[in-house]
Amino acid sequence: MSYKVFIDGSAGTTGLRIAGRLAGRSELELLSIDELGRKDLARRAEAINAADLAFLCLPDAASREIVPLIDSRVKVLDTSTAFRTAPGWAYGLPELHGQRETLRAASRVAVPGCHATGFIVLARPLVELGLVPADYPFTCHSLTGYSGGGKKMIAEYEDARRPALYSTPRAYGLTLHHKHLPEMQAVSGLTAPPVFCPIVDDYYSGMEVAVPLRMELLPGVTPAQIAEALAAYYAGEALFTVHALGELPADGMLAAGALQGSDRIELYAAASCDGSQMLLLSLFDNLGKGSSGAAVQCMNLLLGLDETAGLE
Repeated sequence: MSYKVFIDGSAGTTGLRIAGRLAGRSELELLSIDELGRKDLARRAEAINAADLAFLCLPDAASREIVPLIDSRVKVLDTSTAFRTAPGWAYGLPELHGQRETLRAASRVAVPGCHATGFIVLARPLVELGLVPADYPFTCHSLTGYSGGGKKMIAEYEDARRPALYSTPRAYGLTLHHKHLPEMQAVSGLTAPPVFCPIVDDYYSGMEVAVPLRMELLPGVTPAQIAEALAAYYAGEALFTVHALGELPADGMLAAGALQGSDRIELYAAASCDGSQMLLLSLFDNLGKGSSGAAVQCMNLLLGLDETAGLE
């Protein structure tokens, strides 16, 4: 059986990556419209409604504008922030317990944010399993390549006349009001959002998310229990590798760009010698499991196809 697929926003970073992952798949027919049509709301809606499934790779406002025009029979995968905590929209992270079944039955899916993915895959299992309380004061640092900022940021970083400080890491979201925070809190089951510090650096893609834990705030819980719980939670997941406690690169360094081009994710856990502190880390590509790879994975589930088809 062949499925018709349309990518609204196919010229953007995420849309291009999705198109690349779908190219050559005989069970899919990619619909397209000309450049003029891509600027016309009615023509875009017409193309979407001719499809079985549509990806919306658009700014939040543009997604909100076109969704009401889409027929209910068309399955929709939105990659913006617009619907990630909205009623009636499934959250596109299949590896969370029970979520794969929800996605198979869904018609409206919000693809997770990249920073949010890295945090949620660490925090959600621990809260769900009762190892960490919902009111734990989480903090999170997340390092990303500049492609996470889309076309505008890519152009800024690749401009030969850019400011010299672009070659150094730059923290942002300093008002503590980052757009990924609502989903980080809601999907992880927290009573309050984490203190979140995102950082962009001078490399194209790749993401490393760090979540520290103070074990004195978790009486009766050990670092070994945390690490073992994460390994058990994601056991058998094709796109996940969960390393044992203290299993780190030989040089003690974890490069944020190590999984560039991949749709996989790796989780690491380290602890201080006395076990009083712990550091959890997730490593993945912000353009892979952090956006386009996650979108294609969800598409496969919605259409009843092999979940990892087309993924790297």
